[in-house]
Amino acid sequence: MNLLDGLNEKQKEAVITTDRHLRVVAGAGSGKTRVITTRIAYLIEELGIAPYRILAITFTNKAANEMKVRVENILQVNRSGVMISTIHSLCVRILREEIRHFNYPQNFVILDSDDQKSILREIYKKLNVEIKTLSYAQALGYISNNKCAFIPAQKALDMVSYEFEKLMANVYLEYEKKLNDMQALDFDDLLIFVYRLFKENAEVREKWQDRYDYIHVDEFQDVDEIQYGIIKNITSPTAFLCVVGDPDQTIYTWRGAKVDIIMNFEKDFKGCESIILNENYRSTKSILQGTNTLIKHNQNRVDKDLFTNNEEDSKICFYESQDERYEALWIARKIVDLKAEGVPLHEIAILYRSNYLSRNLEKVLLDAHIPYRIYGGIKFFERAEIKDALSYLRLMITDSRSMSELAVKRILNVPKRGAGPKTMETLDLLAQANQEDYFDVLCNHAVAKGKTQKSIDEFVTLIQKYRIEQKEYAISIVLRKLLEDSGYFKMLEVANETERMENINELIHDIESYEENNPEGSLDDYLQMIALYTDTQDEEFNDSLQLMSVHAAKGLEFDCVFVYSVCEGIFPNERSVNEGGRHALEEERRLAYVAFTRAKKRLFLTSSAGYSYVTQRMKSASRFIKELGDDVLNKEGEVFTSYSEKPKSQSTQSRNVGGDGSTKMQMPTSKKKGSIRKGDLVTHEAFGDGVVISLKDGVATIAFDKRFGIKKLSATHRMISKK
Repeated sequence: MNLLDGLNEKQKEAVITTDRHLRVVAGAGSGKTRVITTRIAYLIEELGIAPYRILAITFTNKAANEMKVRVENILQVNRSGVMISTIHSLCVRILREEIRHFNYPQNFVILDSDDQKSILREIYKKLNVEIKTLSYAQALGYISNNKCAFIPAQKALDMVSYEFEKLMANVYLEYEKKLNDMQALDFDDLLIFVYRLFKENAEVREKWQDRYDYIHVDEFQDVDEIQYGIIKNITSPTAFLCVVGDPDQTIYTWRGAKVDIIMNFEKDFKGCESIILNENYRSTKSILQGTNTLIKHNQNRVDKDLFTNNEEDSKICFYESQDERYEALWIARKIVDLKAEGVPLHEIAILYRSNYLSRNLEKVLLDAHIPYRIYGGIKFFERAEIKDALSYLRLMITDSRSMSELAVKRILNVPKRGAGPKTMETLDLLAQANQEDYFDVLCNHAVAKGKTQKSIDEFVTLIQKYRIEQKEYAISIVLRKLLEDSGYFKMLEVANETERMENINELIHDIESYEENNPEGSLDDYLQMIALYTDTQDEEFNDSLQLMSVHAAKGLEFDCVFVYSVCEGIFPNERSVNEGGRHALEEERRLAYVAFTRAKKRLFLTSSAGYSYVTQRMKSASRFIKELGDDVLNKEGEVFTSYSEKPKSQSTQSRNVGGDGSTKMQMPTSKKKGSIRKGDLVTHEAFGDGVVISLKDGVATIAFDKRFGIKKLSATHRMISKK
């Protein structure tokens, strides 16, 4: 069999161009892995290159194993002899031979994530650090960022500007001491040590350059400066480097990836040839036409137009709702329809820009009995900050001893109040001895001394205050004020935990939606409802819907893809764009390009109007929708279509979706009514009478009675009318 059979002309060119450096710009779904593996086989079979003189670098073990299997299948041998590995595995191989230059033993220890957490546990105990004050993920992220910026621990400590940063720097210092004592390396060290070795030791660098004549690097758009430094230094003046990647899919700049590395490759390696793979074997013509148009709005890219010879084609469906509840319900209805058409659930994915967006989707899917799994993430109501916030709310309930125990133990020291294991042990003993509710123990007994007891007393006073106020104010208002006064929001702010803050805001939004739809509902009712979601037992489903962030979807593909909440300020992410300007907007657009090109047959984009509690303004469809072009879109939703019937309640609609498979879901009717102005008396179907305090950008700030307080609502919402 001819190795080149079945390749298109550009793929063949990439395989047989072996006498110079090569940059292959491989568009989404263009068969890049086939090109790399065929090229390796071609070098061995047609040119007679010894397999051990060929190196291929990937960035995941899965990709490396897939590449090995493909090469062996092409060559029809069990072991090809080609060095195909992740860059970390390559660095381990190098250090096993060269680590003596750092006075480390050849059998040095490599730490995995569990080892790192075990070390942090010891350090936290030594420094009296609570994990709820500084999570392991935060600490390891801080350490990694400093290491990769070549900032030693002592220098990081000297540079601190506030108390929490000092805490992280001290953990970093102790962490490095421990690694030095153990003569161990973490995953960052593997790269950093090799980078330093090649840069500082010419003899070692030349030794490794002599080993390889042909070097291949996959996913080159995701390379950072340290990785690129290793790749450049292992490429000898007589070797040829072939890099494969797509600048339009550079979405990891927050992890150090730089799109300029692949863009400037021709400048770094003179005489390089560039080949563009632009025939797509994955998606439909409409998807490719739209994404081509979208990505052309970026300036820093290699121009290419993806095309396909796929016969099957259907337009991109864009659904825009007046309300986010119906946006999620519409998705559920479509999924039931697709399943009825024979599409397996595992071939359907829902993607979203930020993890907090899964909340509304998860509730609807659970109600509709559609099995799903969160790919690479945690379900909304299982996230730590959501459990913390709900624990604060549970302490508002005064007649549940078991609820009090779990809540007190979870949040007594969140944020940090000095209540360590000894305090908790004292609390347990007093509760058992006096047969008292755990919160009552805090009210009636001293469980600690000095500053710690003072902090606990302040906590008790705070809870008692809001136990009274929750009888007068809406649950959502109480929770926001409680988390503010407790210092919880400040804790997240100081730690720069933006995503966790977004999740808290989404929980408050969920509570407000509950209040709007259940004006007679109590806090106890809400907590019981949430228990139905948090207590749902995980089952092993052979066929489950996939939910994930767009970042987690990179490299995956599905028959049908829904991209949820494609709204301005959400996707593109407003915070990212505000902080990073044009470059950040271009990355957001690349992220949209990646999301949309995950779809093989059907692509559904959804958006909704209403007020966003994350962006703090009214929502509108993302600019990315317009940039796709109207000719590839099939528009649906109450923004585009009139409906004759009012919607049923959310729970009824959910049962219609999931119970008997019916898709007769009624969508909301748009009501036209007179505009409201500042000072108007209005009536809300759930909150009663109120006064419009202010009106800005379509958002009305309305003062209702003391039970509901002041709320920001869409001025055109169907439940509001002028008196």
